Amino acid sequence: MTDDHHDKGSKSSEESNKKKPINWPLLLLNAAFMAIGVIGGPLLSRLYYLHGGGRKWVNTFTQSGGFPILFGPLFFLYLRHRSNPQSTHFFMESKLFVASAIVGVFVGLDNFLYTLGLSYLPVSTSSILYATQLAFIAVFARIIVRQKFTPFTINSVVLMTLGSVLLGLRTSGDRPAGVTGKGYLFGFFLTLASAGLIGLVWPCVELCYAKATRVLNFTVVLQFQLNVAAFATIVSFIAMIANKDFQAMQRESREYGLGQTMYVVVLVAGAVVWQFSFLGGLGVIFCVGSLFNGILSAVLLPMTEIAAVFAYHEKFTGEKGMALALCLWGFTSYFYGEYQTNKKAKALTKEQADDQYN
Repeated sequence: MTDDHHDKGSKSSEESNKKKPINWPLLLLNAAFMAIGVIGGPLLSRLYYLHGGGRKWVNTFTQSGGFPILFGPLFFLYLRHRSNPQSTHFFMESKLFVASAIVGVFVGLDNFLYTLGLSYLPVSTSSILYATQLAFIAVFARIIVRQKFTPFTINSVVLMTLGSVLLGLRTSGDRPAGVTGKGYLFGFFLTLASAGLIGLVWPCVELCYAKATRVLNFTVVLQFQLNVAAFATIVSFIAMIANKDFQAMQRESREYGLGQTMYVVVLVAGAVVWQFSFLGGLGVIFCVGSLFNGILSAVLLPMTEIAAVFAYHEKFTGEKGMALALCLWGFTSYFYGEYQTNKKAKALTKEQADDQYN
């Protein structure tokens, strides 16, 4: 009897987590976090390479090592929780802790793939390639969380994927100095592999949220991100020890083109900015879902391309322009489809309410 009651509670919790109304202020806040991280993170990672940085695991470490900044808001939320006698649970349940640890290990591996790929590619090319995560998210979300597709959603995925494929047709026009053709292709496929892995991770995170026994709140999302980032950092930390990166960093900082102080600033700033990216991504999944997270990432990544053109004077080729246009077209298609779906849903609800009244 107890088990049946628990199962029913779990199911109702899953339904409440999936069907809750969108918290628009929270969604906009997390979208802003994503914009800061998705645009700023790759620029800072590339800046590390451009001026003499060459330790791949050090750069990987920065993508998750900023997690201690999350202790501040969590401590504030904990004090508020303690002052509210009606509050019940603060810490996330044990199964979410285990799930976030597993996700963290995969995020650590994904960070390395992305960082290694970025060492062979311009930021602008890497960013649009990474936008292919949308196609992977769409496939995995369909399999893992039974994401429903509309013609507008499919159109959006196809357009954005075509934009990334377009970049693969030309491998020499924007190759960085010192990178061979084989190296460029290696970076190309590493970045695609990274996009594929993160495309698997995001729907898995959505599934973790859906399977939570208790109704989720943003405090739990913060704890989930803290744990994901901590375990991703552990992966990088172990690899740095094995690769003797800590010893090499002292020499590398002295020889860094922007100076020893800027070496530290670039790494610390990268750690903070990247943390915004992942925190925003988990928050967007909490508010809407993994597919929308992919859509938002796909439209922000070309913005990184534009920023890289201005910051690092990278070439803005015709292929990049076409890819950017396709990504923006796909993003518009997705939102138009959502508008039409919501409009029909409201009309149906109103019609059902009128029928009940009559």
